[in-house]
Amino acid sequence: MASERIAAIIAAEIAARPEQAAAAIGLLDEGATVPFVARYRKEVTGGLDDTQLRLLAERLAYLRELDARRDTILGSIREQGKLTEELETKIAAAVTKAELEDIYLPYKPKRRTKAEIARERGLGPLAEAILADRAAVPAELALSYISEQVADAKAALEGARDILSEQFAENADLVGKLRSYMKERAFMRSRVVDGKQEAGAKFSDYFDHVERWANVPSHRALAMLRGRNEEVLSLDIEVDADDASPVKPVERMIADAYAIGRQLPGDRWLMEVAGWTWRIKLSLHLTLDLMRDLRERAEEEAIHVFARNLKDLLLAA
Repeated sequence: MASERIAAIIAAEIAARPEQAAAAIGLLDEGATVPFVARYRKEVTGGLDDTQLRLLAERLAYLRELDARRDTILGSIREQGKLTEELETKIAAAVTKAELEDIYLPYKPKRRTKAEIARERGLGPLAEAILADRAAVPAELALSYISEQVADAKAALEGARDILSEQFAENADLVGKLRSYMKERAFMRSRVVDGKQEAGAKFSDYFDHVERWANVPSHRALAMLRGRNEEVLSLDIEVDADDASPVKPVERMIADAYAIGRQLPGDRWLMEVAGWTWRIKLSLHLTLDLMRDLRERAEEEAIHVFARNLKDLLLAA
């Protein structure tokens, strides 16, 4: 059952037994609050403390939202007639919302894309041919695809690029690896908006500030986010900004996912597509993901700090 699975997951995360987690979940579902359960229902939960219960409540909400989204995604893909046993297993194994959305991306209903238009113009086989035969010269392959809808070889290659770029950007395993890489290597950079130095003096510590994304404490993250909301600061998440190599590590990761080398004509063209995919599609997508994660992480940490301080204050009263 889903409830037993969720209780077991949370129990492992809060260093408790599954039956303790299940008992606490039952009390919360009945309307009890975390402070009430922590103080007056220790005999039911086996002594779970306030910190454990707050984490339990947060994870319970997250995991239930995750399961609800999982069911929605399964229903959507099933209606499309594209749900395979392998895909269903992969969706069932997803443990985060980001991972789940990465898997769903290729099946998510979307507006008519450039890649879809290119396929309608018959350029899908060109994209497949370039990917399959790296020794062939892409510009020469493209000549066979000129038509009333495709003016010349350049237009054909642009269509093939759009198709392959969408394919690269919707590769769930690749996107997951890139996200993990960014979380480990990215830096948060804050700059003052030109002309806002005086009006935004209270944010002066962040007028030219940079630190590793993974290490930004909640108070600094929230301050920078407030500065951005007040249009005093501009925020960016950078990865490998100081890397002077012609092919950035993130672009190399995209290339490696499709065994793209550097010597053959097809490989050289595909490497350009990998770079284009990063700059146009994946960089912004993952930057927004990390910015959202930073805000959620900072807000959760701030709530925990407030709760601890309030508890200490009440105990001292």
